[in-house]
Amino acid sequence: MTGNVKKAELHCHIEGAASPELVRQQARKYGADVSGFISGDSYIWSDFTEFLVAYDGAAALFRSQDDYALLARTYLEGIAAENAIYSEIFVSPDHAVAAGLSPSAYFDGLAEGIAQAKASTGIECRMIIVGIRHLGAEKVEAAARLASTRPHPLITGFGMAGEERFGKVADFAGAFDIARDAGLGITIHAGELAGPDSVRDALDHVRPSRIGHGVRATEDEALVRRIADEGVVLEVCPGSNLALKLYPDISRHPFDRLRRAGVKVTLSSDDPPHFASSIGREYQMVADAWGYDAAELTGFTRTSLEAAFIDEPTRAILLGQLD
Repeated sequence: MTGNVKKAELHCHIEGAASPELVRQQARKYGADVSGFISGDSYIWSDFTEFLVAYDGAAALFRSQDDYALLARTYLEGIAAENAIYSEIFVSPDHAVAAGLSPSAYFDGLAEGIAQAKASTGIECRMIIVGIRHLGAEKVEAAARLASTRPHPLITGFGMAGEERFGKVADFAGAFDIARDAGLGITIHAGELAGPDSVRDALDHVRPSRIGHGVRATEDEALVRRIADEGVVLEVCPGSNLALKLYPDISRHPFDRLRRAGVKVTLSSDDPPHFASSIGREYQMVADAWGYDAAELTGFTRTSLEAAFIDEPTRAILLGQLD
């Protein structure tokens, strides 16, 4: 039923979108051993700490501009096959540098892959630079300064990812001020592994238009009302939340509760192969759980496009595809 629904996702880490098959291909190219974090067609990890190890292990095998072009094209063509018309990808200059690549080569490689996927499928994509929280405030601020220079036309937003339980949101507020002053869209991971206080702190110190995850806000009714009243959009990733055992099953996931409370909710796949998911599976999962019809599912896509960090002419074209 969801196959014909036009889709969009706002929350996907590009290195985390590399399939085990693609990572094995890269490992053969570089003579690397991936047996520590890939078994068969699956990533191996049991908790968030091990997930980060698997994530970084896979990311380390993308070392050239061409590697990143291949990664972006493969991911985007894959979601276009599920009827996605738009995606925003989180891009991490820190991961690029760790792999021995300059930020400019990293962005150019990703942009090349984005252009290839657009040529083959029509899908639109933009990039959001993220600072990595557990690398510390200085690194996150450096990422914000880089983002503020607008190093590529497809970079339209700034966010923060990584271990949400590290440090305090206030420690990173300066980085978001830099990005906001440069006119970039603002999003931040909060309310996933950390509770509602992390969401409240994000609203107070960062003033984002979007929050990555945010689902733990449901543990505080007043906070849910605030999110709804302020019109902050949540980038909800149910498959990721279930894989990380935030909730025992989809019926207990707060997606529908948030929607009924008036919160603007969207659907994304986060790090899809790590969580045995895809944007198509996310839409299907919520449709199966709560009986959403095609019009309601398209409504989530509309919310995504209205919240996208994209120029208005392109937004209008994308929204027109939903009518």
